[in-house]
Amino acid sequence: MVSMVEKAFLGSLIKAEYLLKDTVIQPEHLASTRHQELMRRMLAFIQAGKNVDLITFTTLPDLESFGGMSYLSELLSYADLEKFDSMEKLILDLWKEREKRNILTVANQNDWDISKVITELDKISQMKMDDHTPLQQALSDIYEAPWEDHVKLKSAPTGIKEFDEMTGGFQDGEVTILAARPSMGKTDLMLHFTKMSGWAGYLPLVFSLEMPERLITTRLIASTGGFNRAKMSDPKRMLNDSQKSSWSDVIGDLNETHMQIFDGAGQTIAEMRAKTRKLINQFPYKKPILFIDYLTLIHSSQFYGGNSHSQVTEISRALKTMAKDFNCPVICLAQLNRSVESRANKRPMMSDIRESGSVEQDADVILFLYRDRYYDKESQNYSLEIIVSKNRNGPVGTIAVNYNEHTGKIEEQREQFLKVE
Repeated sequence: MVSMVEKAFLGSLIKAEYLLKDTVIQPEHLASTRHQELMRRMLAFIQAGKNVDLITFTTLPDLESFGGMSYLSELLSYADLEKFDSMEKLILDLWKEREKRNILTVANQNDWDISKVITELDKISQMKMDDHTPLQQALSDIYEAPWEDHVKLKSAPTGIKEFDEMTGGFQDGEVTILAARPSMGKTDLMLHFTKMSGWAGYLPLVFSLEMPERLITTRLIASTGGFNRAKMSDPKRMLNDSQKSSWSDVIGDLNETHMQIFDGAGQTIAEMRAKTRKLINQFPYKKPILFIDYLTLIHSSQFYGGNSHSQVTEISRALKTMAKDFNCPVICLAQLNRSVESRANKRPMMSDIRESGSVEQDADVILFLYRDRYYDKESQNYSLEIIVSKNRNGPVGTIAVNYNEHTGKIEEQREQFLKVE
């Protein structure tokens, strides 16, 4: 098993050399001395500005000592980029187990006191590879703070001034849950956020587990151009001349977002991580921001026998881990259960999140949506209420924006809501 996972790990590094730059695994974590030395050679290639591929390996004078090209080709056949994160975890777990056995052997040989054994074992169990900051460094970083202008942390703007003032925008390493009943407007609000973050220089990655790419694209065009969505089924016949003349400008504006859409059903967090890692390599100068539609459609890594509470709990924690590991914002949509419909005041509450699991605990920001016209089609109130129900680093409250349900366009409140053509 150890050999198999290490082969898959090294094969993945050869197949996608960018993984070498941010893997937590070091050569000494590998069990096989041959694998350790192969990884050291890969790191040396990178250091020397060379590619990590089979051609570069042929330049090694001692290639046969590693098994020659046949062994390297075998490693490549084991490569599996989508499972790379789970490989890292497994290799690290196996290394920890070996280290624990070594400690027990040394403790037995040297007659260690039991407290020392426990301390050393705890060090291994709690060990992480990238969370070390000496206090001396932390204090040095903050030493000049009383004499320096405060620098706000960069965050992804939402295009809604009042919302940005309340939350500070979407922060790196934070998970935002956007929850509402079906057809309340959460996908349209999400797409509004994707455009705004893209235009601000972020790299929006949209994982749409329900809506196909073509529908997302037409929604983006309709909301950006102010086109009635009903006309998007046959633009040639249904759009007027003015709308047709603005079509290319709308397409050009959307191109500037560099948005990436993944519309495969039943994606797992591990698959999303692999795709994110690949896009980070393709766009090294852009910070990613992840949008997931929606929570309970994400496939879990385990089978919970129908226990959806445990499943959502696992996914919720994995979202937070992903946000921290990539140091980027993650915005995930969620459905509300029907209990909200039975109340006189139908504005959502925490308990309305379907299969909430640990969502309330893990999320940094929780947003709910409500609009009068959802329940009363005769209402002249075109507001969409964004209810900030949880905000770990700031106040809570409600922000009203104008929502055109025909185009999907979100705008800051104005005195009068303009009807679309």
